Amino acid sequence: MLTKRIIPCLDIKDGRTVKGTNFVNLRDAGDPVELGAIYARQGADELVFLDITATVDERKTLIELVRRVAHAVNIPFTVGGGISSVADVSALLNAGADKVSINSSAVRNPALIDQLALEFGSQCIVVAIDTRWIPASDDTASNEMSSPRQHIVHTHGGRKPTHLRTLEWAKEVENRGAGEILLTSMDTDGTKAGFALELTAAVSGAAHIPVIASGGAGTMDHFVDVFTTGKADAGLAASIFHFKEIDIPELKQYLAQQGIPMRLTN
Repeated sequence: MLTKRIIPCLDIKDGRTVKGTNFVNLRDAGDPVELGAIYARQGADELVFLDITATVDERKTLIELVRRVAHAVNIPFTVGGGISSVADVSALLNAGADKVSINSSAVRNPALIDQLALEFGSQCIVVAIDTRWIPASDDTASNEMSSPRQHIVHTHGGRKPTHLRTLEWAKEVENRGAGEILLTSMDTDGTKAGFALELTAAVSGAAHIPVIASGGAGTMDHFVDVFTTGKADAGLAASIFHFKEIDIPELKQYLAQQGIPMRLTN
């Protein structure tokens, strides 16, 4: 059985790590280079770096900061934010990234997924899916979407709802060559109330590529739940690691004790 992965996430704004709730109310969480180095030493399986305002600000990811983080870590390193071309991906890989994560640009131009997978290989192409449950009572959703009672894909750092239903989009990105899906529930993000288990299990069942679950981690048992009930391949979290609420080595030991396959370091 493949080991499950624990992945800290560095959400970057103005060169600093930040964290909020439901994609808003951001607060400073520290220097990304220092945090990345700490997580690598602690035995994190991978690291994700998301420049969360790059698309909204219509600029590229902070290449020099990516280079500094990459130099400080010795674990697989995924970078996302403002990526929209082969040249962008090439620059990030040259700066030390192992994988790239695309979201808004993939929704805007789905063929970009095919292009990047062909150019660089599926193993380094992650498609991030930020999704929110749109209830039937939401007038905006009713006007914009034919079937609003769905998990709907959002872009631009969660600011813009699309017409895409999450499960269908997950299948499409797999068919186009994505190697992984980074699934974030905007409804549970930052709440520490637990991952969106039903959603995660549905996406894991719909797609046949690894699914990284994000949004809602607050306790060690939440990771047990997302790996069992949610059928996720990896669990991503931010604030509980940044603010030292959960220690990565202790978390991995706990998960191993619960029978979940983990890569443990000495």
